[in-house]
Amino acid sequence: MTSNMVFMKKIISLVCFLIIISCQSINDQNDLPNLILINVDDLGWTDLSVMGSKYYQTPNIDKLSDSGMTFFNAYASANCAPSRATMLTGKYPTEHQIYTVGNSERGNKKIRKLIPVKNKTVLDLNFLLIPEMLKIKGYVNGHFGKWHLGPKGFYPEDNGFDINIGGSHMGSPGKEGYFSPYSNPSMDDGPEGEYLTDRIGDEVVRFIDNNKENTFFAYVPFFSVHTPIQSKKEYQEKYLKIKGDNNHNRPDYAGMIESVDENIGKILNKIESLNLLNETLIIFTSDNGGIRAISDQFPLRAGKGSYYEGGIKVPLIFSWKGKIKPNSKSYERVSNIDLFPTIKNIVDYDNNNLKLEGLDLSPVFENKKLNNRSLFFHFPIYLEAYNVHKDNGTDPLFRTRPGSVIIKDDWKLHHYFENNSLELYNLKEDVSELNNVFKENEDKTNELYQELDSWRKKNNAPIPNELNSDFDQKFVDSLLLQIQENKVSGRIFKIK
Repeated sequence: MTSNMVFMKKIISLVCFLIIISCQSINDQNDLPNLILINVDDLGWTDLSVMGSKYYQTPNIDKLSDSGMTFFNAYASANCAPSRATMLTGKYPTEHQIYTVGNSERGNKKIRKLIPVKNKTVLDLNFLLIPEMLKIKGYVNGHFGKWHLGPKGFYPEDNGFDINIGGSHMGSPGKEGYFSPYSNPSMDDGPEGEYLTDRIGDEVVRFIDNNKENTFFAYVPFFSVHTPIQSKKEYQEKYLKIKGDNNHNRPDYAGMIESVDENIGKILNKIESLNLLNETLIIFTSDNGGIRAISDQFPLRAGKGSYYEGGIKVPLIFSWKGKIKPNSKSYERVSNIDLFPTIKNIVDYDNNNLKLEGLDLSPVFENKKLNNRSLFFHFPIYLEAYNVHKDNGTDPLFRTRPGSVIIKDDWKLHHYFENNSLELYNLKEDVSELNNVFKENEDKTNELYQELDSWRKKNNAPIPNELNSDFDQKFVDSLLLQIQENKVSGRIFKIK
């Protein structure tokens, strides 16, 4: 079955190529923009100087923000692989069924009350992805960086990309980290000591140069700033001399961010030097929030893997000279699930059967409102703690437990399945999600719960309800006491 699906995708790619050749003049008349989609790995909401950091230095991303629209209430639909799958398909995780990385039974079995839903780790080939849509419209597509959506046979080149540099099953840079040799099956090693982020930037610039006469799509999912935290030596030394604060203070992480920014600068400079700014839409975002133990996203609560704001709120910038007003800002609550329908509208892809679940953001570029907008998050599995003392997630043992979330206007409702518990926050008044006000706002709680439950039923969202026979409350209580007494330490917390 899998080999047949791969074969059919290759046939579709060949047909698309023939359409491109025969219809190139039509595509020229359509005046479609080039597209560059930059997706930084694990970059937190506050990890840019344009988003308020006084320690990290991101002049090129700040320049990109100045040239277009910055969204200050943008979200990733999930974390890591599920977020990428949702962005590329325009479908919530309930559709593609990728909820996490690897096994859904994360954390020690003695501390999980429920049997979690089974998790998929491969993005099915039957989904139409953004690059496949663009290929039909005549684009040349290049993938540069992290894929992490399946094994060989499900790589970027099987999903609409003409060129793939670095995209494979790997979710991190490889055993040697960010310095060559990389041990990446989809990328040749560079000179010994070459820095991976620089290599990706150079490959994107080369792709743009080679396709300046074509209409192109460059998808740039940097591996950075994912662990291991490895900066170029000279950048780390630079930040050792700069005073941080309680939230941002790691020189090695700051150096990684500077390398990302520097290579985005290379890309922007190439577009400008080729006089393609008016013909190129550039989108910048992150796949999830930052890891709180590495970079605290204060005033947001928690970090990567959590469905509190620090885990899902991300930077988002759209820039397109002559089409999007420079230095414009939006406070609409939007998500990376909206990228597909936005791009679909911009390239005028006429297919109403896709049933995309996000919204076209084009009206926001003209300062129009997204009326009656709700965002949904569904996580029917467990994600163990990264750091029991710093995560500030659902509880010290987990970044999050099985549950769902709805955000509508300034209200956010969490529903956790283990105890059927509810948490309601007014994000305008309490962006840190410290004051659970569901009891004082019964009508709002019921309204949001009903909408969330209707969405789950409509989307056949799986809800775990089978009790785990290995659960041990005494074991849990003992662990919590050890954590409270500071007897458990270590950045990565593993329970035996």
